[in-house]
Amino acid sequence: MPDISSTTGTPYAGGKILKHAADGVGVVTFNNPDKRNAMSLEMWEGFGEALAALRDDDTVRVVILRGAGGKAFVSGADISQFEKTRHNAAASEEYAKRSAAQRALLADYPKPTIACIDGYCLGGGMQVAMLADIRLASHGSQFGIPAARLGIAYGYDGLRHLVSLAGPAWARLLMYTGMRIDSAEALRIGLVERLFPAGELWGETMTIAETIAQNAPLAIKAAKITIAQVLKDESARDMEAIKAIGNACMDSEDFREGRQAFMEKRKPKFRGR
Repeated sequence: MPDISSTTGTPYAGGKILKHAADGVGVVTFNNPDKRNAMSLEMWEGFGEALAALRDDDTVRVVILRGAGGKAFVSGADISQFEKTRHNAAASEEYAKRSAAQRALLADYPKPTIACIDGYCLGGGMQVAMLADIRLASHGSQFGIPAARLGIAYGYDGLRHLVSLAGPAWARLLMYTGMRIDSAEALRIGLVERLFPAGELWGETMTIAETIAQNAPLAIKAAKITIAQVLKDESARDMEAIKAIGNACMDSEDFREGRQAFMEKRKPKFRGR
């Protein structure tokens, strides 16, 4: 297992975002533990830079998102910035524009993404986690969106993902009350996929990431594209994109390698082409 600690890696946003890659697995760490990894605008922009670098690194096949410090994934937006950046509708719109590009990058990310959640996952942290493909959490984690307690409208995309994962009734309960739920409840309603003891979370996350990294990248890309199209209204689906990636898989070197490895009873070595 690669030694990827939360205190190493390429720094962005003055070191509050860290990027690391080893053995096909990329990691982005939210590294602002004094504020429980609350997101400032600078961190959003650094997050986008780190994501883009891992996207363009051909050796990286899967990306993990995690929080430093053991207390939080992301505890939300940095409220101390609000008086300057989100004090009214016009300022809030500008803030949203500056952070929207990073959310869009994650929403349309071409590689599989995993949110590794240990501790608080609140507000904007929920938005990041819900944009990931897979959410894994520790038993002690807590989830919530306190927008109603701050007078904030959470936004269409965040609520679309919340409704998609947990359903409209739970979305209403969480949004109307601003309540927090524990990890067992989050698992039960579909906000997270797997739970692990805190001491085992990182190892289990890496095991899943390494499994993904060793599988055929084109086959995973086909699944990612097809599932994204399934979630769209039928009239908006790009069936040609599904057909094209399917053909690319069937004509790929990796498909031949997969067949040969099966016949030869050995582990396949996929190259993504």
